[in-house]
This record gives sequence, structure tokens and C-alpha cells, in this order.
Amino acid sequence: MGSVTKKEEEIREDEEEAQAEVEIWKYLFGFTNMAVVKCAIELGIADAIENNECPDDTIRVILLAWMRSFLSLPHHETALSRRLLKKGEKSMADLLLFESSHVMLAPWHNLSSRVLKDKSSPFEGAHGDDVWKYASKNPVHSKLLDDAMACDARLVVPEIVEGCPEWVLHDWNDEECIKILENCKEAIQSDNGKLIIVEAVVGEEKGDKHEFVRLTLDMIMMSHTTAGQRKDLQGMGIRS
Repeated sequence: MGSVTKKEEEIREDEEEAQAEVEIWKYLFGFTNMAVVKCAIELGIADAIENNECPDDTIRVILLAWMRSFLSLPHHETALSRRLLKKGEKSMADLLLFESSHVMLAPWHNLSSRVLKDKSSPFEGAHGDDVWKYASKNPVHSKLLDDAMACDARLVVPEIVEGCPEWVLHDWNDEECIKILENCKEAIQSDNGKLIIVEAVVGEEKGDKHEFVRLTLDMIMMSHTTAGQRKDLQGMGIRS
């Protein structure tokens, strides 16, 4: 293979610059994705699509047209639109409304302080309490949290027996997780009992379609807890 010519290098640099001009706008206005989808859920746009109903005012008509283009939705429900329904087997509306709430967005503005100096979470910096204490003192937020976790559990582990806890370990550090698992072990009566751990593990199966989701969850835990996510199952003595 021959060396890269000066002309080829200039073409490559021009292509990189052109791509950067596109990408930077995604960072500048990336928040609009969540904001528009949240608005669509609150106004029942996906439900209107499912029921083939026309919104009752001009703003909703405009938003509906934008959403159909924005999400590539036709004039009937799709796999994506079903996830934006306020209620439904595949709905993720409660989870999105929770993550897009003022309470959950505020800590992101303090994320750099966690890295630079603070041992407390950005959530505590924004609200004065950790996630759980804040929820216990604020019923409206607590309801959002409960609905979001129920939504998450319904989608992630439909085959798990109803009422079983899941997505618990990611909120705690390794020592606390080991203690939780030790308590679970003591609670298992039979010698052949099993404990099923349902979690997203950072570093597992690199390159798969959900790698971005796991890395994003890691950042969410960094923003909202003091020691959550980024679990090493082998390091905790757990065989996958």
C-alpha cells in the first residue's frame, strides 16, 4: 500500500471538517430530541396517531406534522410510536417523562464538579439530598420515579416473576452490592436456589448495538448517585 499523498490528506481533512460542521449542531441542539418527544407524550401525539385522531388546535397540528417527520412516523402507529403511547405494553413514556423532568436534568449541569472535586453526586449538589431521600420528601417526584421503574421493569424483564426486584445493583458501590448479594444468598432457602441478576454491565460485549446504552447508563449513575454503575462482575466474585 502506497503512502498517502498530500492531495489525499487534504481531501481527508476537508471531509473531517465537513463532518465536524454537521456533528457540532447535534451537540448544540441535541436536547431538542428529548424535549420534543416529551412534549409529544404530554400532548398525546402518539396516541392521536394510534387512534387516527386530529389534534384539536393549531399547535398540536404543527407538532404532529413535525413529529411525523422528526420520527419518520407514517399516519398510523409503528413500533416506535407505540413506545411513546401514554399507556401500553411497549410504552416507555413514563421513563422518558421521569428522565426529562427538571429534577433529573438539573444534576447534569453539575457533572464537572463530580469529576474535579466533589465526592458527592451532582444530584446532591443540585437538590441537597441523594436520589432516595429527595424522593421520600417529594411525593410528585416519587410518583414519577415509581412509574419510571415500573416501566423499565416491564420492558426489560417480562419473563421474570412479577414482584421480583431488578436493576438494583447499579445504584450502589461494589462493597454495598456484595452485601446485598450476601443477604440474597441467606434468603434463598434451597441448596439449588438461583439468584438472577438483571443489570447492564459496562465493558461486556463491546461493539454490540446496546453498548451506547450501557455507557450512557454509566454516566447517568455518575450524575445521580455517588458510586453507581460501572460494575465488574468478575471483580465482585460473580460468574457471568
